Amino acid sequence: MLLGLVAALILLLGPLAGSAAAAEVLQVRGPTLLQVGDRNRSYGVEMACLVVPPEQATEATAWLRRALPRHTRVNLQPAGSHDGLLVARVIRLSDALDPAAGLISAGLAAADTTTSSCS
Repeated sequence: MLLGLVAALILLLGPLAGSAAAAEVLQVRGPTLLQVGDRNRSYGVEMACLVVPPEQATEATAWLRRALPRHTRVNLQPAGSHDGLLVARVIRLSDALDPAAGLISAGLAAADTTTSSCS
């Protein structure tokens, strides 16, 4: 099953390598969770290296919705998978904004230092 998930991620991420085929934000589902799509596919993406305290979740989600409105084009830098979701760093293509860094700067989140790929 894990091998199948990895193969599916490779197929999904292949077109995301260049900015011409970038993913598009379809929905902000939570403080670290996006629904993105490219062409005819849609999938969940958990933002990597980010921890949002539960008491900040509502405000962080609102901030993220302002930073990544529907149809915003983003580049995904995969960091793995978790619970069937792609875990990736997300970069807004229009100005190279890293929303995770923005959430941290706004005091709504902290960097995840417990994961080896984030240190």
